[in-house]
Amino acid sequence: MPNRKLIRPEASPKDAASRSVRRKQSPPEQTNAEEFYYLKQMAAKTPMVVVLVNDEELTGWIEWYDKNAIKLNRTDGPNLLILKHNIRYLFKESERKRSKRRGAGE
Repeated sequence: MPNRKLIRPEASPKDAASRSVRRKQSPPEQTNAEEFYYLKQMAAKTPMVVVLVNDEELTGWIEWYDKNAIKLNRTDGPNLLILKHNIRYLFKESERKRSKRRGAGE
């Protein structure tokens, strides 16, 4: 009986990676939650209140946004381009009305 030589295919880098211990991936840097929120409010033309860092409140609806700014359309004044670093927070105008009703009932 002749000697038989066992032939194994060479391991590719892909095979080696699958054999190594897989580490849990870190969470993504960006969740796209901000994008989803803006798109939803823009599509519905939801009346929004934008509170600036100097406590000034502006009302209107968001027409568009980018990485650094939003465009706020207003019926009671000119449309505004607001840089995001000047915004403290924003919320739906209906939330203001709802909180006033709660305060009056207490």
